Amino acid sequence: MDPRQRPRLIEIIQNLRERITEARGNGWLGEVEGLQVSFDAAMAKLNSLKNSRTDGRPQLVDLGMPLITDPAPRQRQETPSPDGTPVPPAADR
Repeated sequence: MDPRQRPRLIEIIQNLRERITEARGNGWLGEVEGLQVSFDAAMAKLNSLKNSRTDGRPQLVDLGMPLITDPAPRQRQETPSPDGTPVPPAADR
């Protein structure tokens, strides 16, 4: 995030706080939950600006979302033939 956008981000965070207070006052629990997610993400961005690099490279921000990774590839195993000699997987034949 461009550090020059910090004042705008602070405005957004203040607005989210006000909206969360209003939603709680009106009993809009679903709205509170959604606003809280946005507030947490905005705070994470603000904190990343405080810890930003000075070399100009972007920094990843942890938004608390689960990381989805591919499972480790399975290794293909050779199967023994009836006489006990290894037979490579079908893709290798």
